[in-house]
Amino acid sequence: MNLKLWQVLGTFLWFNCAFSQPVESYVVPSKKQVMAVINKPNNYWQKTHTVPGWAFWDQATYHTGNMAAFEITNKKKYKRFSEKWAEQNNWMGATSTNKKEWKYSYGETNKYVLFGDWQVCFQTYIDLYNLDKTKKPAKIARAKEVMEYQMSTPQNDYWWWADGLYMVMPVMSKLYHVTGNPLYLQKLWAYFEYANSIMYDADTKIYYRDAKYIYPKHKTISGKKDFWARGNGWVVAALAKVLTDLPENDAHRQDYINKFIGLAQTIKTSQQPEGYWTRSMLDPQFAPGPETSGTAFFTYGLLWGINHGLLDKQDFEPTIAKAWQYLTQTALQKNGKIGFVQPIGEKAIPGQVVNKDSTAPFGVGAFLLAATEMYKYVEQKK
Repeated sequence: MNLKLWQVLGTFLWFNCAFSQPVESYVVPSKKQVMAVINKPNNYWQKTHTVPGWAFWDQATYHTGNMAAFEITNKKKYKRFSEKWAEQNNWMGATSTNKKEWKYSYGETNKYVLFGDWQVCFQTYIDLYNLDKTKKPAKIARAKEVMEYQMSTPQNDYWWWADGLYMVMPVMSKLYHVTGNPLYLQKLWAYFEYANSIMYDADTKIYYRDAKYIYPKHKTISGKKDFWARGNGWVVAALAKVLTDLPENDAHRQDYINKFIGLAQTIKTSQQPEGYWTRSMLDPQFAPGPETSGTAFFTYGLLWGINHGLLDKQDFEPTIAKAWQYLTQTALQKNGKIGFVQPIGEKAIPGQVVNKDSTAPFGVGAFLLAATEMYKYVEQKK
């Protein structure tokens, strides 16, 4: 593409986002502008959340975004923020040491060591370990203990909900790189196969949140299939992270790619004109209005796909342009707060209030992933 056509207009967004216009009419922000979009919400979050939280998924997801922000900005305070959180949690998720009581169905207590919501923290611990010149084993000791115990069991049904794919798939691909143990990749595929068997919809090429929501057992008020946006955001982001780490010669690499591309196509066609995705992806009237966490994860995934040559730029750049406009003009508030984040839950809920004051750590983390991937996109266009 002729780069002279991409003029920086001095704003945080692209303009002229009608699908009828050619890609060449879009403008791309500068690296400086995207850097500001990364720093503004992250500085606000860390300033207003000075006490490190627990190691459960909601806080841990923020830290995956914070580590992405550190990668781009090299701001030591970002790294230190995640280090303090990891230290407070003793580099652990759920803390039970009695393997006989370890569970993985659903639970917020320390017995649920094998439940993925307690494992997403390992992503950040591994990232911090990799940044550590002395490679202190204690930083990933618990991650290895938990995941190696899990892989020693005969069960493959650990990922029974869409969120779990983001929580744990990248943990396994990251630990493969640290240890070189091929079992991580073998079990990664086995667990993913099980997840596909109960949640994947071959017609739409996207995922139900879990088996409770499979059509026609569950449907929207108008009788349509109900696909939760954040749930599919978890999946597309998981696949992007895994494909980043996965060896080129992995036996199932193309299978992961096929799922990623299928998701991306449906994501593209279900975007709303204003740039966001509604909570129920294919039935916008079921729970109408903007939602940031799903939109941010989708933006991250699509940008990653463009940046890595899996998605066609001309097809997907208009989608990214509109999503970026929503994220920077509507989701990002003047004070740095990220708004319009659907609260903790597992489905689209008609009538649920989601407004500019609705925020959550996982929504900020998703926003940071999208913004940092945008920075990489802009960098490639130099």
